[in-house]
Amino acid sequence: MTNATLYVISAPSGAGKTSLIKALLGRDPGLHLSVSYTTRAPRPGEVDGVHYRFVDVPTFQAMVAEGAFLEHAQVFGNWYGTAEAALRAGLAEGRDLILEIDWQGARQVRSRFPEAVGVFILPPSVATLAERLSGRGQDDAAVIAGRMAQARDEIAHYGDYDYLVVNDDFEVALDDLVALVRARRLRAAAQGPRLEGLLADLLGGAGGPEV
Repeated sequence: MTNATLYVISAPSGAGKTSLIKALLGRDPGLHLSVSYTTRAPRPGEVDGVHYRFVDVPTFQAMVAEGAFLEHAQVFGNWYGTAEAALRAGLAEGRDLILEIDWQGARQVRSRFPEAVGVFILPPSVATLAERLSGRGQDDAAVIAGRMAQARDEIAHYGDYDYLVVNDDFEVALDDLVALVRARRLRAAAQGPRLEGLLADLLGGAGGPEV
């Protein structure tokens, strides 16, 4: 196992998870998004292979039958799944990966990757969450009502995660995520291999300058 970290990030719809992850990736070039498969239609601005890998239901079901997914779940009538081979390959190459999934998928992933770091993003209030969902202009009232009903159930699983980030002020929430990643990389287990030369020099003793 390399010292690469898998970050599993979840949130109720409308909490701002996708926007925060996009900004985090822009802030830290050492982070990479693990692209999930989904049967839902692309939203405006989404690109196949960048945001998700968009496939039809028969293709998705065939991948399930082949055992291709590390986890998969149905959310709001659409299927989502994480290809295990691609995820393991990225980590083996030493790449820090972000996996953006719901709590069901997160639980499955962390059962197989207990070392994964779980982050749950919360809205500052129910009223703000409802306002954000309505402001998207992409879903009708029935869909929004369904998402609001689901939000409390999703938030109830916050205890499955290592970190909670409240997205009230976007820049503050982003700084929290950046700090989290930086702290993770400063662990002795991660820094040791990176600082091998420095540590050898500092501990070499003989031949060092006299004080």
